[in-house]
Amino acid sequence: MLSREFDHTNWGYKQLRAAVDAAGVALWSWDINTDTFTMDPHGYELWDVPRGQALTFERLSEKIHPSDRDRVREAFSATKAVKGAYEIDFRTLLNGDVRWISARGHSADIDIDGQAMTGIFIDISGRKHAEEGNELLAGEMSHRVKNLLAIAAALTKMTSRSSSSTEDMSKQLTHRLIALGRAHDLVRPLPGSQGKAALLGDLFTVLLSPYDDDGAFAGRIRVAVPRMGIGEAGATGLALIVHELATNSLKYGALSSEVGTLDISGSQEGDDVSIIWKEHGGPTVTAPLKGDGYGSKLIRQTMEAQFGGEIIYDWPADGLIVTLLVSVDQLST
Repeated sequence: MLSREFDHTNWGYKQLRAAVDAAGVALWSWDINTDTFTMDPHGYELWDVPRGQALTFERLSEKIHPSDRDRVREAFSATKAVKGAYEIDFRTLLNGDVRWISARGHSADIDIDGQAMTGIFIDISGRKHAEEGNELLAGEMSHRVKNLLAIAAALTKMTSRSSSSTEDMSKQLTHRLIALGRAHDLVRPLPGSQGKAALLGDLFTVLLSPYDDDGAFAGRIRVAVPRMGIGEAGATGLALIVHELATNSLKYGALSSEVGTLDISGSQEGDDVSIIWKEHGGPTVTAPLKGDGYGSKLIRQTMEAQFGGEIIYDWPADGLIVTLLVSVDQLST
């Protein structure tokens, strides 16, 4: 088959319109001197403005997200002095819905007294949300890798305290690392539909077993919670929270000390469950001077976004106290 060069002379409006619509592109033109803005029908839909009304750049800019508005105005204003290609990504805020828009255009003289800019708008919300998701995932993975390295070092130090020989230390450390692997599996969703993932008490026991000593300090972690089943999603979210709390305790709290202890207690009142994480015997505790770190933000986000619950921190000098408030229904999902 012979290839044929594209014939621009036969390329009509209908074909152009079909191509533009298929690409989800909105066409626009801006007369910079008169501030007159015109768009095709898709542009009006994209900006949620009624058709048939006079438009100006200033009117459209009111729909730009407040955090991006000044930046976009300055960039568009700069085109008055510099002619040529133009591209910028920004957010719009329409009826509480945030969208990402990419504006691409070209500025040129239309006559001796005027200057116009023509271009396209593209809704890039899907791509931006994917990028944000990837950044969040990368940040979480980096955080977890750093935590795992810190945990491995702390577990090695903890194991050395109760080991009588190199062989004994190797055996205990291997046992703890295997237990840590089992606990880490609970921090990710279970495959398929498996109903109730675990009992609440068993969940805490598995997650915290790597941090309990086998020797002189055995029994330093005590768990006393109501007997209740936890669903797959509930187990994953709660495991993430417990894993973060245990990591912080091992690095900075009671589990970092030879004589530190941890008590996990719980009670159920009606449809609500209260779980209290209470540390004793560790380093002196003080409230953080800065805001939440990555781990604390992860815990708070999980409690509020997934469970619709609440997390409360108390900072008495003798040990951290964390209270988790969540409904039974949310844990059972």
